[in-house]
Amino acid sequence: MLKNATLPFSESAWIQEAHHKPKVVHFIGIGGIGTSALAQWFLAQKWAVFGSDISSNETTQSLRKLGIKVKFGHKKGNIPQGCALIICTQAIRPENAELKEANRRKIPVLSYPEAIGKLTQFYRTIAIAGAHGKSTTTAIVSMILLKAGFDPTVIIGTKLKEFGGRNFWNGKSSYLVLEADEYGGAFLNYSPLFTVVTNIDREHLDFYKNLNNIKKSYLEFFSRTENGGALILNQDSKILFSLKSAIKKIAKKKYLKVHWYSLGNPESKKIRKIIRIAGEHNVSNALAAFYLSRVLKILEKTALRAIGNYRGSWRRMEYRGESLISHVSCLVYDDYAHHPTEIEATLQAFREKFLRPETGRGSPRGSGAAKPPYLICVFQPHQAERLKLLFKDFQSAFADADITLILPMYQVAGRDIVHSSFTSEKLVKAIQKKYPKKLVFYLSNPDNLKKALNALMLPSPHPRKSAFSQRKSAIVVMMGAGDIVKYTYSLLSS
Repeated sequence: MLKNATLPFSESAWIQEAHHKPKVVHFIGIGGIGTSALAQWFLAQKWAVFGSDISSNETTQSLRKLGIKVKFGHKKGNIPQGCALIICTQAIRPENAELKEANRRKIPVLSYPEAIGKLTQFYRTIAIAGAHGKSTTTAIVSMILLKAGFDPTVIIGTKLKEFGGRNFWNGKSSYLVLEADEYGGAFLNYSPLFTVVTNIDREHLDFYKNLNNIKKSYLEFFSRTENGGALILNQDSKILFSLKSAIKKIAKKKYLKVHWYSLGNPESKKIRKIIRIAGEHNVSNALAAFYLSRVLKILEKTALRAIGNYRGSWRRMEYRGESLISHVSCLVYDDYAHHPTEIEATLQAFREKFLRPETGRGSPRGSGAAKPPYLICVFQPHQAERLKLLFKDFQSAFADADITLILPMYQVAGRDIVHSSFTSEKLVKAIQKKYPKKLVFYLSNPDNLKKALNALMLPSPHPRKSAFSQRKSAIVVMMGAGDIVKYTYSLLSS
């Protein structure tokens, strides 16, 4: 059992002030999906929480409503008096004004992964990792544990309706459910009792450089699982399953139980019958959560009920509203997919949900359309090195979209060096050359998105565009990990 949820911080030698005074923590980069969740953990432990970020966003607005004091712009004056601890995102550089001030004042500084790592040592931690599907799997695991009465604390990389639209749940038990990111080797700070991995892929190559380094990092992550714990691993991930021999050695050394799951397992049929989120990749994510529930000795009917009740999360095939464009009813969705594998899986899931006649769901609700709706993907590439290293994979990722509009690349602060040969415009040209019949366009000014969609939906001499303009309905998927969501708002509000 958890001895003291506040022990890693509240009882440490870092606190110099009298015990009765409020504990004070400041976050540099508080608007991140991970740091914002950790900030809420501190708030739940009765700390005074402060933070800063470059600019306001949906997350910082939510934090302010909770009573967290957030400032914008990085200045040394942002650090409050009596600050006992600084936590910063991995993106913060040594020259950051607040970081330099913290060092001058000799305030202890932890990166977000280091802080989470300390937390995992005091909980029975369930860490969910993988290149794709982490958030959805973490969400389903959380729903199962809550349904079973475990009441875990949850730190997740998305927002859940069940958590009041937040990315944090303040549980009262000894369990912590954690989405474990591999970027920058973050998950190598964690000490889970139960480790779930959904897959391994060529991701974050700006940090890892090659697949071999990624594999080594995952093996090190497995070795951090506490003695006597368990590994729940996806057999369908070829790269992950190729490590089976090395995983077996780690498991033997640390007395770990290893559970491999696969879509070929009979449990998949039960999940397909009840799951409400589309796509085989989501059946796989739910299967991972189901196998974990078995390890925790949760009743099968309880786990299946939780899976069947799960409705999805923020920016994961999330329905945002309807927009009427040139008399065409467009159902607008948001999705976080930013890697070719994720894009392909998500578009396949949309096609399965709306466009396949055999499903009987060819028309969106209330549209009255006789023909299936067209599938339009509006994609914003995220991070320059990813676009460069996976350029060929991106070219075939949009095969399931009828129309693809690609926006200028979102550049990640502190990570990006733009490559002139690997831009959004060059990607569009490469796709057009490889698939000349595909309708793929570059939109240099995203503010003109609705205007561009209007043009696409008007009658046209182009036979495929004309066929499109005759449709009464369309699905528009706003896709990417950057700030594309602001164009979703403009599409719905204008």
